[in-house]
Amino acid sequence: MGAQIRVYRQKISSTTSMRKIFKAMELIATSRIGKARARVAASLPYANAITRAVSAVATQSEIDHPLTTEPEQIRRAAVLIITSDRGLAGSYSASVLKQAEGLTELLHAEGKEVKAYLVGRKAQAYFDFRNRSYARVWTGGTDAPEFETAQEVGAALLEDFSTDFEEGGVDEIHVVYTRFKSMVTQEPTVIRLLPLEVVEEEAASETELLPLYEFEPETEQVLDALLPRYIESRIFAAMLQAAASELAARQRAMKSAGDNATELIKKYTRLRNTARQAEITQELSEIVAGADALAS
Repeated sequence: MGAQIRVYRQKISSTTSMRKIFKAMELIATSRIGKARARVAASLPYANAITRAVSAVATQSEIDHPLTTEPEQIRRAAVLIITSDRGLAGSYSASVLKQAEGLTELLHAEGKEVKAYLVGRKAQAYFDFRNRSYARVWTGGTDAPEFETAQEVGAALLEDFSTDFEEGGVDEIHVVYTRFKSMVTQEPTVIRLLPLEVVEEEAASETELLPLYEFEPETEQVLDALLPRYIESRIFAAMLQAAASELAARQRAMKSAGDNATELIKKYTRLRNTARQAEITQELSEIVAGADALAS
């Protein structure tokens, strides 16, 4: 009986230590989510402005540019998968990888090869464990992304998009990330970056007047200058949304884990008290039985 009480004491002690860790991680995520949401909001004006500029060039000009023209045959697609570097965020990374698996199956069904680009150690571990190949991987700082990383990712994707298929190039580019909607809702999302699909983060009002553009120099040169910045801004916006989603998912997961640890501590405390009462009862019974034996 005493050994059983020691086991419950050890479980209570270890669960209490884990609850402290969960609480600390919850507080860290809570303190950082505000800044992450502010960065998402701050990135929208620039992303929407450059989206409108690229949209104006692509739709108001009769041009045949490789970055805005749908190819006759798409044989290989690049898929950029944005996950996290660390765990303890619930199903955050698993949901993104599941969405990426669905996209990969769809592309394969259409007869397209898939060339993966990974952001985050979770995606790298997922591909390494299954012995799957990937072109490049970027790790570190997924919960606080830097624009330099988005520039590097965009340059790598544009370089492969500009390369011929026979030399390992791709014909289209997809991005799989988690869109931050609220502290409760984060939605795994797939967007196609190239060939150009203009999608604004916030829909413009029907009564809003769009500006008229005059292009100087030629339209092709304007596209060559705008599109790399457009791709970088869209990738950086996706990384910021993913970072905010990761922190929100971690805050929610750690709160749930802390609540579960509290319930376990209560359960183990009741079991320890029950075992202690049973031990005391047994000792009293033995004392009474011994006294009765001596008296008789």
